[in-house]
This record gives sequence, structure tokens and C-alpha cells, in this order.
Amino acid sequence: MCFSASASFGAGVVLSVIGVASIKKVRSPSQNAFASIPLIFALQQITEGFVWLSFTHASFAFVQEASTYIFLFFAQIIWPIWVPYSILILKKKEKRQKIEKLLVGVGGVVSLYLAYCLWCYPVEAKAIGYHISYSQHYPSQFSLYGGVLYIIATIVPPFFSNIKRMWALGTAILISYIITAIFYEAYIISVWCFFASVISIAVYAVMHRIKTSDEFTKKGKYKHQIIAPII
Repeated sequence: MCFSASASFGAGVVLSVIGVASIKKVRSPSQNAFASIPLIFALQQITEGFVWLSFTHASFAFVQEASTYIFLFFAQIIWPIWVPYSILILKKKEKRQKIEKLLVGVGGVVSLYLAYCLWCYPVEAKAIGYHISYSQHYPSQFSLYGGVLYIIATIVPPFFSNIKRMWALGTAILISYIITAIFYEAYIISVWCFFASVISIAVYAVMHRIKTSDEFTKKGKYKHQIIAPII
């Protein structure tokens, strides 16, 4: 994240609170993965806080390599598969489920490829001003295709969900990516992850709506069961 270690740790704490609140809205096991998104972002932001500390405090220099790899593990391996899968399993038997399954497949391919690259090629984190730049020496011939597929896996899924206002989450993530790509191209991994983590606050709103909708449906069924015998 941009700014500082304290900002990263602060974001981690706030997102942890939001994540716990989101999980409390869960009413079925299929909602756990989606509701956990803010908590995972919290861990990622806290990890980058340690990356910052490794630059600003000599006593934390030993954690730089590990925290860099952990941050990139979240950014490049977890999210491409977690986002489409968590949205896919939120609602079953949907008309668009075939497309959502295809997006999960795309995310799986991206995650596996980036996991291979992260394991086989060197990466390095550098603090430049108020931003962190992650240098990755991955095969250049696949960088464009990998980037496009990553975007498809992480941004497109919300637009194929029939849950109301889920599209707003996808729109916000897309806008944040465009802003990051234009103004923070050299720091896109760090800055976009920060924007996305802030936007993940919308996950709580989605979970609240799902819970409200489920409760309304159950009340409707209950009333129907009481009235039907009388009629």
C-alpha cells in the first residue's frame, strides 16, 4: 500500500473489523468464502506493513523477503481464483453459472501460472517515495496475456452475479484499476490492492443484503405455511 507501515497496519485493523462483521452475516457455508474477502485483504495489508518496516527499521530487514513473497502470494495466487469461486458458490442453479464456472477456470489457470512464476523467478520489493514497487522477472512473452486473464478473473465475475448491487462492486474495482493503471503504473500491484481492499468494504453491504433477503424469504414461507391451511 502507498503511504507507510502505519497506514498498512491501520487498514489491516479496519478491514479485520469489517471482515468479522461480514462473517457474522453468513447464513450458509456457501457464503463463507465471499464474506471472508475483507479478512484476507486485512492479512495482505498487514503483510505489506511488514514490508514497509523492513525498509524503515533495520531490525525488521530480515522479514523483507518473506513478507514480500507472502504479499505477492495473496495478490497473484489467491485473488484470481478466490474472487470468481466465492461469487460462483454464493447462489446455486443460476442461469449464468456456466459463465461463472468458466471464470473460475480462468482464475485457476492464472493462479497456477503465477504460482509457478513466483516459485521459479526472483522478485524484489523497493520503496520509492511513498509507494512500494514489486520487481518481478517473469517471462515477458506471457505478461500481456497473463495480465488480461488476471483482470478477467478478478473484475468480471461480479457482473455475472444475479445478486443485487453486486455489479456495483465490480464497477468500483474496475474504476480503481483504471485509476491505478493511469496514475500509479509503476506501483500497480501495491496501490491497486489497497484500493481493492478499501472497496471490499462493499462485501459487507452485499452480505447484509443477502441476509436481509434470506430472512424476508423465510418469513414469507412461514406466513404461507400458516395461512394455507386456513384457506
